[in-house]
Amino acid sequence: MRGTLMSREKSKFDVLRKIEHERHRRNWTEYTLAKNAGIAQSTISTWYRKQLQPSIASIEKICTGFGITLSEFFKEDEKGNQLTMTDDQRALYEEWIKLSPSQKRAFINLLKSMND
Repeated sequence: MRGTLMSREKSKFDVLRKIEHERHRRNWTEYTLAKNAGIAQSTISTWYRKQLQPSIASIEKICTGFGITLSEFFKEDEKGNQLTMTDDQRALYEEWIKLSPSQKRAFINLLKSMND
């Protein structure tokens, strides 16, 4: 007797759209991305022209070029929308993770008082 195969829902995450979004957010050309990621510009152009999905190794290089992690690249909210941080948000987060729990509470209280 054959086992039943579970169907997998196709991912809605659009890698090429995410790359383009990150590139435009930085006002980068394909050439700038290629240079920063160490990938040939012709490779990036081919992905878009032929609607090909880059390999994970290529996505890792792209992330390195953008200065983000794979986790940040693929992060989505609960509705499946891709999330990105601005440079200011990323800088704030990088400082936030260095704080102790009591420092985090104090900082949140400071922010709340500034918004009152």
